[in-house]
Amino acid sequence: MHDSIRNQFDRDGYVVLEDFLRPAECDELASAGIELTKQIQDSSQRSVFSASSENPAVKDKYFIESNDKIRYFFEENALTETGELKVDPSISLNKVGHALHLLHPIFRCYTYSDRVKAVCQQLGFKEPAVVQSMYIYKNPGIGGEVKPHQDITYLHTEPIPPVGFWIALQDATLQNGCLWMSPGSHKSGVHRRMQKNEEGILDYDRPAPIYPQSSFTAVPVSKGTCILIHGNVVHKSAHNSSDKSRHAYTFHIIEKKDNKFSTDNWLAEGKGAPFVNLYTTSQMIDQE
Repeated sequence: MHDSIRNQFDRDGYVVLEDFLRPAECDELASAGIELTKQIQDSSQRSVFSASSENPAVKDKYFIESNDKIRYFFEENALTETGELKVDPSISLNKVGHALHLLHPIFRCYTYSDRVKAVCQQLGFKEPAVVQSMYIYKNPGIGGEVKPHQDITYLHTEPIPPVGFWIALQDATLQNGCLWMSPGSHKSGVHRRMQKNEEGILDYDRPAPIYPQSSFTAVPVSKGTCILIHGNVVHKSAHNSSDKSRHAYTFHIIEKKDNKFSTDNWLAEGKGAPFVNLYTTSQMIDQE
């Protein structure tokens, strides 16, 4: 198993791990995700996150300072121009992030689980650390497109790229916006970076690359499946055109040993959001 995961990851840039979570575990996480939507009804600050935009929240302080908080990001079509909700709060969110793995006991439990540690060991991590986490809703009819991108655009590390754990909490289908991967594209280097300047403003270092549709493979998966995503592999997802949601929990892990987390990334390590070695966290969590 060790060799097959590592070999497939090196070859394709992603690996599909079926039955990573049991159905009841997915339901527990999904219930926590739905519970989060009940915290937004009285929110005075409503920030839109659009992964299809060329400028997604990059000048938004609410977004930039979410590294050590649980914050709420809405779909473009969920709000009026004045920020009022056009839809029910339960289906208004694009995502919640970016410190669920630290601040929410249920998400923290699954993020720092032995299963995650075992995968990190199989991938060869020496000192893996979780740097961000997100609950993604992809709600029916309103869940927006995510354009082709590499995760390393936003979380740049060198020489070892980050790895994403993307866990389907509901079935992800062609109709409700499953992931599409470009196999082998992780071998073509870093195509683009989002960087923070001295004023704290984020911007891209070059225009968005254009990728041929023919290079992508749809990856529909069943509830409980985890997709491991190489930081350099190009991937995307379509608008949710169905009547079913596509909830997912995702987090990113970096190698801390002999590896540099770029200081001009939008996200930074801080006192409230330490990049703690995943292999040593069980004792820390037990003591809290």
